Amino acid sequence: MSNKKKSGDHISATVGNVGSRSQVAFGKDIAQQQTHGAAAQLTPAEMAQLHSMFDELRAKVEQEAPPEEKQKALERVDELKEAVTAKQPDLTTMQHVKNWFGKHLPALAGSVVSVIVHPLVGKLVEAGGDALTAAFRNQFGGAKAE
Repeated sequence: MSNKKKSGDHISATVGNVGSRSQVAFGKDIAQQQTHGAAAQLTPAEMAQLHSMFDELRAKVEQEAPPEEKQKALERVDELKEAVTAKQPDLTTMQHVKNWFGKHLPALAGSVVSVIVHPLVGKLVEAGGDALTAAFRNQFGGAKAE
């Protein structure tokens, strides 16, 4: 039997001046997942909740929209989801979708607004910086994310 110390059992590292968008990993069997854009600010559970909100909105539109407006309404839901989860949330598209529902399907407009002003959406907007957050609050009156 050998008295040699196994190599790789001890890892020591010093890291300095790592930017907020950088990654550093030390050890064995490391798995990393990186999400880009505003969605990176949400935990996996929050992302699942956000996707669930859009699934619920889509189901509500499927059930309640009249046949002649259903396809267009579903396309607006997809646009809204894309706008919310973009690298930087797209307030112009969010406003357009809100206005479209207000004009064409006012009975569903409240459901769309409830998604837009949800705290998870607020968290994504806040990740875009102070100017985006101020513009969002100006357009939608959204509260600060918790």
